[in-house]
Amino acid sequence: MSSYPARKTFTSIRLVNFLEKAIVYAILLAGTLVILTPFWWMVTTSLKTPAEVFTFPPTFLPHKIIWKNYVDIFQKAPFLLYFRNTIYVVLLDMIGTLLSASLVGFAFARLRWRGRDLLFLITLATMMLPGAVILIPRYLIFKELHWLDSFRPLWVPSFFGYAFFIFLMRQFYTTIPFDLDDAALIDGCSHFGVWWRILLPLTRPAMAACAIFTFNATWNDFLGPIIYLSSQDKLTLALGLLNFRGPHTTDWHYLMASSVVAMMPVILLYFFAQKYFIQGVVFTGVKG
Repeated sequence: MSSYPARKTFTSIRLVNFLEKAIVYAILLAGTLVILTPFWWMVTTSLKTPAEVFTFPPTFLPHKIIWKNYVDIFQKAPFLLYFRNTIYVVLLDMIGTLLSASLVGFAFARLRWRGRDLLFLITLATMMLPGAVILIPRYLIFKELHWLDSFRPLWVPSFFGYAFFIFLMRQFYTTIPFDLDDAALIDGCSHFGVWWRILLPLTRPAMAACAIFTFNATWNDFLGPIIYLSSQDKLTLALGLLNFRGPHTTDWHYLMASSVVAMMPVILLYFFAQKYFIQGVVFTGVKG
């Protein structure tokens, strides 16, 4: 009989834990539905006929799926050209960001030199500058360089480093034992060799996080292209969508189809690389 109260207490604890988890999952499920509802509405609208788009009450599922909407948008606008231009800018921006962030982060985290901490604080301070403050000076610089209406203003700055990604890489480098550097230097490896051969392979999670952030920001960038690009054959996907909206203001099935096509690379990247993204963000906060 003495074990009965213990079993009852254990059962009560399990019931409380079950209820707590059920409430948490219910809240998460409700939040997920709220977030996914606009996306679901966009996808279903892209598969409807023009008449069904404006029916009332609205239909949550199309009566007849019209896959031809996705074919039509490529015939009505040069989306393949927009994709090519965007991929070109994204790849160069990612290369510049990863190269500069990893090198500068390595210098701040692993090398000892006079003024290092002060320069690092100045680098972090640039993160507090709003983009609108440096917009006009950057435009004037690129104008003097005769780089307007070219892709170079969209990717060249990445080779000079972004403070956020430098900070991210620097934090990750501080989590790696310094004994690896000492052992490599004793064996005759240079500092560049330590970065290239020893540390760079260990920073893949942080590099992946930087790459995902850069891809997402550059792929969806609208302000940069609309300021620096003017030729129709140089438009990126964001500007292409704006151009496409003009003559198709009331063609919501086409507008939603083009939006889905523009979002798919970002969605696929997140699903395939979310493990590295989470690792990079978590590991950079472990130390430092």
